[in-house]
Amino acid sequence: MTEKERMFAGKLYHPRRITENQWNVIRPACKKFNESEFWQNHHALEELKCYFAKAEDDMVLTPPFYCYHGDKIYFGKHFYANTGLTILDENKVIFGDDVFLGPHVSIYTVGHPISAEVRNLGLEYSKPIKIGNSVWIGGNVVINPGVTIGDNVVIGSGSVITKDIPNHVVAAGNPCKVIRQISEEEIKNWKEQLEEYQKETL
Repeated sequence: MTEKERMFAGKLYHPRRITENQWNVIRPACKKFNESEFWQNHHALEELKCYFAKAEDDMVLTPPFYCYHGDKIYFGKHFYANTGLTILDENKVIFGDDVFLGPHVSIYTVGHPISAEVRNLGLEYSKPIKIGNSVWIGGNVVINPGVTIGDNVVIGSGSVITKDIPNHVVAAGNPCKVIRQISEEEIKNWKEQLEEYQKETL
């Protein structure tokens, strides 16, 4: 098994022994995007999107943005990220549709052994992260390796997610835990506010 195969399998691997990577192309692309006048010129973003595994036409990415490789990141439709998104994509990061990220969200697929003896050899492991459809993640949230977040989820600001989050819940905290289910009454209330908004503005 190669180092790269070990990486995708969640086994220990040595990152410096993986020769085929995107660093030499993704870093200049990130630098160009981060220094661009993104609010009026989308050229740098369009160039950056070419290095992602999947990126829709309507995605919004606000610099600064940083990732390791890019080619392991899958963005769904209507993706929005506020400033400061960091993705350490040693493994796959998959976003569903209608995902909104607050400022300074950090997504880490890579981790290091608890054993100092093993860790000091430069070995690490990686696990994929999946984020479902219609997810809102507040600012300064950290998502750790191997986490899956379900559909229709709200994550409170400052949360540190270490375990899977199920569908249709509000979750928050360090470590992040489910606070409550999203109720039908809440949904009804927000739909009523939407109707009021549409009547008064359209």
